[in-house]
Amino acid sequence: MGKFYGKVGYLTTVETKPGVWTEKIVERNYYGDDNKKISKWQVGEGLNDDKTYSAEISIVADAFAYENFSNIKYIEFMGAKWKVNSIEIQRPRLILTMGGLYNE
Repeated sequence: MGKFYGKVGYLTTVETKPGVWTEKIVERNYYGDDNKKISKWQVGEGLNDDKTYSAEISIVADAFAYENFSNIKYIEFMGAKWKVNSIEIQRPRLILTMGGLYNE
């Protein structure tokens, strides 16, 4: 099990003008543990197979993370942004399982 320090991206809605709401990504930094990593080849629709990467990161959550866990979209890990597929609450931590690359 390795250590983790990185950004978690939350999709929020903010009022830019009266009555006009837009989506905005808010990034916050967290410490945690890198629990497991799985890399595998998956048969794709194209000529070559796709490589998928799945990992489980356990972050030490703050009040903002608990209030907005349903808005978590990605986690920055190993120099890339990865989609968060599932979130498990185990106080004082959130267990984030990620899958493919996040497309902005």
